[in-house]
Amino acid sequence: MEKKLEDEVWVRAERRCEYCQMPQDFDVLTFQIDHVIAISHGGPTVSANLALACFHCNSYKGPNLSGIDPRTRKIVPLINPRRHKWTRHFRWKEAILVGRTPAGRATIATLKINLDHRIAHREALIDEGVFPPA
Repeated sequence: MEKKLEDEVWVRAERRCEYCQMPQDFDVLTFQIDHVIAISHGGPTVSANLALACFHCNSYKGPNLSGIDPRTRKIVPLINPRRHKWTRHFRWKEAILVGRTPAGRATIATLKINLDHRIAHREALIDEGVFPPA
């Protein structure tokens, strides 16, 4: 991937994971550029198909395009950071990310955003007054 394209993704995301909103500055693992539609599904390496993702979100997302909404148990598309507004699908309840929509809930479940250690990390950042992002 060209450096110019990588830089564009980082700047657009404001150095935050576009799924869980964790800032790179507060994560020891380097963030990755995610193909929203994976290369294995024909997704191109273009700005409109790229999102900045923390290691945790990206490793659980993998090539997934959909997940199971834990409320309805139906298969639904995961959110697409290039096409969906984050605040429409998610809200914070202290350190826990809550899904507002089936896609939001499925994304949280599939990416395991509310694992205990991830919540504990966010709680510590909240105590420091640096999370969630404004």
